[in-house]
Amino acid sequence: MKLEPLYRVRFRYPEGWSVALGAGGSLEGQHFFLAEGRCTGRVAGRLRGANHPHRRSDGTFEPDFQGVITTDEGAVIYFDYRGYGRTHPPGRRQIVATATHLTEHDRYRWLNEGVAVGVGEVRTLSEGVTELVIEWKELVWEPPAEDP
Repeated sequence: MKLEPLYRVRFRYPEGWSVALGAGGSLEGQHFFLAEGRCTGRVAGRLRGANHPHRRSDGTFEPDFQGVITTDEGAVIYFDYRGYGRTHPPGRRQIVATATHLTEHDRYRWLNEGVAVGVGEVRTLSEGVTELVIEWKELVWEPPAEDP
């Protein structure tokens, strides 16, 4: 297998809600965030979605993020992101994730059978303002090596 650049997404959460689930100072909770952002690269356009991650007691987030990318030429691409939001490092927490996409647009129909992997960061821009940045790469199938 190999990885090919797919797109870069930058987004923020203009609104969000949280429910603390743990007792005694536990970090566990359920969250719901509305997202707005922009993609650049092989897929370029506006991103809107909703992330409803679970935060584990160790502080790790488990994103469950679905939404739509409306490309610059008008294509509609649904996305589903899953993965982990790590607790480190402070100010630039790491993101590792997978993505699938669905569309009826001929130019992007190849996305319907693919899997993407992403790495990114939760960046603290100023007090109370964060931006998430994820670099997505297409996982390209290659035949496995023959057995010796």
